[in-house]
Amino acid sequence: MKKLLTFMSLLVFSCSSPEKNLKHSKINPQVIAYYAGDEKSIDEFNLTGVDQLIYSFLHLKGNKLSIDNEADSLALLNMIAQKKKYPKLKVLVSLGGWGGCKTCSDAFSTKEGRTEFAISTVNIIESYQADGIDLDWEYPGISGFPGHKYQPEDQENFTELVLELRKYMKNGDILSFAAGANVNNYFQRSIEWDKVMPLVDNVNLMTYDFYGSSSSKTGHHTPLGSDNFKGGSVVSSVKELIKLGLKPEKIIIGAAFYIKTFKYVKNVKNGLDQNATSSRGYNQINFDEVRSNFNFHWDSLANAPFAYDSINKIFATFDDHKSIQLKSQYVLDNNLGGIMFWQLMNDKKQNGLLKTMVSKIKQN
Repeated sequence: MKKLLTFMSLLVFSCSSPEKNLKHSKINPQVIAYYAGDEKSIDEFNLTGVDQLIYSFLHLKGNKLSIDNEADSLALLNMIAQKKKYPKLKVLVSLGGWGGCKTCSDAFSTKEGRTEFAISTVNIIESYQADGIDLDWEYPGISGFPGHKYQPEDQENFTELVLELRKYMKNGDILSFAAGANVNNYFQRSIEWDKVMPLVDNVNLMTYDFYGSSSSKTGHHTPLGSDNFKGGSVVSSVKELIKLGLKPEKIIIGAAFYIKTFKYVKNVKNGLDQNATSSRGYNQINFDEVRSNFNFHWDSLANAPFAYDSINKIFATFDDHKSIQLKSQYVLDNNLGGIMFWQLMNDKKQNGLLKTMVSKIKQN
């Protein structure tokens, strides 16, 4: 009987333990960097631990994906050259961006247009020896950049576009897309998640700009959030996608390497949740030039930092080293696919937010 019990104990352990271990070992979370810089600047960054570098952006010329000019070509070529120094690095091109997809709705509304785009994309990937494409159409089926056409059919046409790309792309080529987390009805009206997600490697969730140019009050523009935080956040966005059936390992959350500011903010609650007018943005470097005027605070409910300049009545919202650590830990704790950020040129060359991100994500 003792031998039988021992055998049964071993059997239970062998059946249950690997599943637990698999849950934590099958995910190798990625660090993904968007790059909108020039040819030379990429040389100044330490890309150790970066899994994907995405050149931002290429655009449509007719129905074809196009390199806009020689500067774009040289920048992309030097990004590809970084793979000699960082052998595990993958370099992708990206279509569109905010204001960069004016003709996407029309171009992708026909089979011919989608096919022409897919073939041109493969030609660029192969000729530049890139590793894939990230689609940044803002937004299929709903209003995005002012004046850009959108129509309900975009949702289905986006699915057909992804199908067409997979038809022509090589095995191993990476296909991803950037998803609006801060846009009303994007999750419901822009993407057919059940059809698209099996065909793509991951979705880059733009969990930033929750407060911006259209906001009349101050708030956190890129909070991690929490179960008790009611505003838009990483946590609320991921929960919604999980409810829609997405696998956690295909979800990449977003961080912001830039600061949003609001002016004419009353000195109440250190400027948080006050009437305001959107102001200029800063990157991590030029914000240092004015940070001496600010007092810095932490919102434990939003899991986000903010700052207030009581002299000039300016409110600032951003990611910092602490929030990047917490977002990265959230990725690890929830077995997500990784974390991405907009964008590398906004970071410091030394001891910036990227270093903190890589240190946390790659700690294991």
